[in-house]
Amino acid sequence: MRKLAFCLSTLFLSSALAVAGEKGMMHCFAYTPIKDATQADWDAFYKATDAMPGKISEVKKVWYGKLRAPLNQYGTTDAEARKKAIAGEKGVSGELTFTRREHGVCMLMGGPEDLKTYVANPYHKVWLAAYEKVRVAGTTTYDIIGQ
Repeated sequence: MRKLAFCLSTLFLSSALAVAGEKGMMHCFAYTPIKDATQADWDAFYKATDAMPGKISEVKKVWYGKLRAPLNQYGTTDAEARKKAIAGEKGVSGELTFTRREHGVCMLMGGPEDLKTYVANPYHKVWLAAYEKVRVAGTTTYDIIGQ
């Protein structure tokens, strides 16, 4: 009986560890919501996003919601000032831009190759139409590739 309990607990723990490090890719983006988007606009966005894994085979799972803390981004339209700042120069001046991202979406995919197929899928245009009604144009996009 002890051996059986040991075997079962080992099997249970090893199966939990097997999914600990996903090997796919998380395609994520943060965005600024449109302040006057209606509840109907948000409901349509949620419904379209929830449907994505069933409509686009490359998307395995989706997460979306308000960011725990806003993502504040600063930039400049002055190319010379940007170059100097990136190079680490001190006292660089120029006109600043500010963007505050408050919401985000992440999609689990198989890998980077799935991104092209996802964008080309006809449902992506349907989803994009709903997404564009709740966000200010522009996103901060990043991909996390599982190790």
